[in-house]
Amino acid sequence: MKISRKAGTDSGFKKTSRIACAAIAAVMLLLALMTAAGCSSKQKLYVFNCGDYIDPGTIKAFEQEYPQYKVVYDTYDTNETMYQKLVSTNTPYDVIVPSDYMVSRLIQENRLKKIDMSKITNYGKIRKDLTGKSYDPQNEYSVPYMWGTMGIIYNKELVGDDVIDSWGDLWDEKYKGSILMLDSIRDTMAVALIWKYGLDEINTTDPEKIAEAGKLLEQQKPLVAQYGVDDIKDPMVRGNYALCLEWSGDAYAIIDESEYDLGYVIPKEGSNVWIDSMVIPTSSQNTEGAHLFIDFMCRTDIAVKNAEYIGYSTPQDEALAELGEGYEDDAVYNPSEEDLARCREFVHLGADVMDKYNATWETFRLTETKTEKSTNLIWLYVLIGIVAAGAVIFFIVRKKKQDKVRYED
Repeated sequence: MKISRKAGTDSGFKKTSRIACAAIAAVMLLLALMTAAGCSSKQKLYVFNCGDYIDPGTIKAFEQEYPQYKVVYDTYDTNETMYQKLVSTNTPYDVIVPSDYMVSRLIQENRLKKIDMSKITNYGKIRKDLTGKSYDPQNEYSVPYMWGTMGIIYNKELVGDDVIDSWGDLWDEKYKGSILMLDSIRDTMAVALIWKYGLDEINTTDPEKIAEAGKLLEQQKPLVAQYGVDDIKDPMVRGNYALCLEWSGDAYAIIDESEYDLGYVIPKEGSNVWIDSMVIPTSSQNTEGAHLFIDFMCRTDIAVKNAEYIGYSTPQDEALAELGEGYEDDAVYNPSEEDLARCREFVHLGADVMDKYNATWETFRLTETKTEKSTNLIWLYVLIGIVAAGAVIFFIVRKKKQDKVRYED
C-alpha cells in the first residue's frame, strides 16, 4: 500500500509538472510573439552617414524618444562612395549627410526631396552664416550638420624649427615617408590646384590644370607614407608622422587625444571651407521619420552631445555656447573670420568635369612608385620563399611517414 500510494502521488506530481511546464512554455511563446510583433511594427529609418561621424548614444536616444522607429545606420568614407551606393542600391535611405558640392549635385539630378522646414522646429538655432549657401540658396533641401576647414596637422617635435604654413610643405623632400594624405579626390586634388594655381582654381574645370594637379600629386607620391581617411588618424595621434592633410574636426580630435605636441594650420595660400548637411533622398519611404530625425539632431542637448563625441564644429548656436570657451576660442574648432576669408567652398562641377578628375585621380593612385615596386617585389620574394619552404617541409614529413610505414611493415 505504501508503494502504491507513493506511485500514485509521483504520477500526479509528474502530471502537474507537465501541465505547469506547458503553461510556462505557452506564456513564453506568447511573449516572444508579442515581442516579435512589437519589433515588426517598428518603422525602419535608414540613415547613411560618414564613418565615425555621430555619437551612437544619440541614435539610442532617438529610438527611446520615438519608439515607433528602428534606426538602420550605414556608413561610407567619402562623398563619392556615398553617391555610388545611393544610386546603385535598393536601400531606401531616409537621411544622408553629404558635403556641400554633393548636395548641389543631388539637387541638380533630382535625387533629393524638399524638407518641410515647419517640421524642423530647431532650425532657427542654426548659424545664419551657414545657411543660404550656393549649393542650396533657398534652404529648401538641406540642414547643416557639421562644418569646418581643411588644413595640415604637424608634429612640432618632428618638424623642429620649420614653419609649417604652406601646401608646399607637403612636397618637401625632408619629410619623405612622414606624410599622410587624405584618400579623397576633391580634397587632395584641391591642395595641388591651390598650391600650383591659387585659391581661385579650387573649382577649376580646365582639363590642363586638372592634369597638372595629377602630375604634382604623382611627384609627391614617393614622399607619402599612407593615403586614407579614418585610418590615418591613429598614426598621427601616436606621433609617428610629421605632416597630415586633414579636416579640422578630425584635427581637433587628434590634437586633443595625442600626447604629442601637434598643431593645425590653414596654409597661407588658402583652403576649403565645407558644410556637411542632412538631406532626404528621393529613395526615402519614411519621410516623416526623416524630419523627426533631422530635427532631433538639431536639438541643443543632442547637438552638444554629438559635437563633443566627434569633435567637429557644430552649426548650432546654442550648442556652441553650451560647449563653452574651450570650443568657442579654439582656432581649429571655430576658425576666425580672417582664416575663413582665405577659404572657398567646393561647388559641383558637372559629370563631364568630374570624369576628368576621376580619371586623373585613378591614374596617379594606380601608378606605382619605385619604392612601392621594390616593396611589392620584396613581398613577392618572401611569399615565394614561404611557399618553397612549406613545400620542402611537406615532402620531408611525407617521406618520413612513408619510411615509418615501410619500417613497421
